[in-house]
Amino acid sequence: MSVALASVGAKRRALAYLELTKPRIGLLVTVTAVPALLLAAGGFPDPVLFWGTLAGTVFAAGSAASFNHFVDRDIDAMMRRTAMRPLPSGVLPPHHALVVGFVLAGLAWVTLVQCANALAAGIAMASIVYYAVIYSIWLKRRTPQNIVIGGGAGASAPLIAWAAVSGRVDLPAILLAGIIFLWTPPHFWALSLYRRDDYLRANLPMLPVTHGEDETRRQILLYSLVMVPVTLAVALLGGSGPLYSVPAAVLGGFFIYYAVRLRRSRSTPHAVRLFRYSILYLFLLFVLMAADVAVRTLGVAGA
Repeated sequence: MSVALASVGAKRRALAYLELTKPRIGLLVTVTAVPALLLAAGGFPDPVLFWGTLAGTVFAAGSAASFNHFVDRDIDAMMRRTAMRPLPSGVLPPHHALVVGFVLAGLAWVTLVQCANALAAGIAMASIVYYAVIYSIWLKRRTPQNIVIGGGAGASAPLIAWAAVSGRVDLPAILLAGIIFLWTPPHFWALSLYRRDDYLRANLPMLPVTHGEDETRRQILLYSLVMVPVTLAVALLGGSGPLYSVPAAVLGGFFIYYAVRLRRSRSTPHAVRLFRYSILYLFLLFVLMAADVAVRTLGVAGA
């Protein structure tokens, strides 16, 4: 291992540390926090609170991801999709992922306590433990419901953001978290359909491995049919206007269309398209929600 590590260039090592934090996931998580900040504040909150909360959320997401790299290093080595990650490839020693995880957790705590409040920091710490321990160590290797139950960790950003502004967790924050919670199973099950051999090789009880591909496609459609109405329910609570609700209905219609097409066909490309679309879907959904709140807030201020 020491020889392998010595042969790795500084640039590759630096990129490996960044990869430990799963930056693309971190960006998506951070985007889901923005509408909650704006909605809870009824506009733009104090800049220190706003940027501090986003930074703390990024640190928490990176911490959870780093711990996940450490826990999953054995199964990552068995899967083609993850074999070149920093730990199984030998670019970084395993204990470095732990160090990064603890450092980022500490930064998340300090940042959120200083810029927001202890409740927001506490939710962030709980989300790290949930993802690193409850999901990564326990659920992922033991039950095909791993993604369903584990989805709570990825849905924490709106809760952190809302608590940062208001000092509590209200129904709109739970609704925003619920969108992410319901989005997680169809997103990851679409991935698992075309990466089934990887999960089988690593002996992970993903739904296509334990219950078959037909049942997985059925579950994807069911979750999609529940998720889309929940995304539109935000408008019923006064959390959004037409700038969000109309595009959200269109985007949701496409999501259901992809899920129906996947349900009717065993085509791998259909699973790939749904997986990729699901990422764009969640990103656009929360960007539109944030834009809607911002525009309505500016309109009220201008009036």
